[in-house]
Amino acid sequence: MKRIAKFHKVSEEQFINDWRDSFGEEIETEEIHKIYESIKLPRRATAGSAGYDFFLTLPVKLEPGQAVKVPTGIRAEMCDEWVLQIYPRSGLGFKYRLQMNNTVGIIDSDYFYSDNEGHIFIKMLNDGREGKTVELAAGCAFAQGIFMEYGITEDDDVTDSRNGGFGSTDRA
Repeated sequence: MKRIAKFHKVSEEQFINDWRDSFGEEIETEEIHKIYESIKLPRRATAGSAGYDFFLTLPVKLEPGQAVKVPTGIRAEMCDEWVLQIYPRSGLGFKYRLQMNNTVGIIDSDYFYSDNEGHIFIKMLNDGREGKTVELAAGCAFAQGIFMEYGITEDDDVTDSRNGGFGSTDRA
């Protein structure tokens, strides 16, 4: 097995700023500090698991059609030529039709060095058509990340670097 990556927590300051950006100013800093302290790094459930489970930082209740953007507090440092792909946990997709709002999250290796510390957000959608409400507790595994190696074309000459998340690579 190749060892090509390591998970880290973002700084507490980054997490607090991102939490407030996602959910507003209603929660006191001390409460966000407690949430930050409870963050678990992603891990595999078994030696045969390909996916690293990501854990909720808050309880989630989603009616059909509702979505939530979860600041995970996690960043991924990985070797060049690798990408972290984020998927919903298959059991949640099967039972509730819970899915990623962007279908698959792609975390590039250079995202780790962005101004936001490479903070990984996961936006989940209850796309249930059976009227089921999804209720998950804080600390529950809700998504999984799989590291994949990738290649580039022989004539690729890109030297640009990123700074940011969604849409940062297509800004002029």
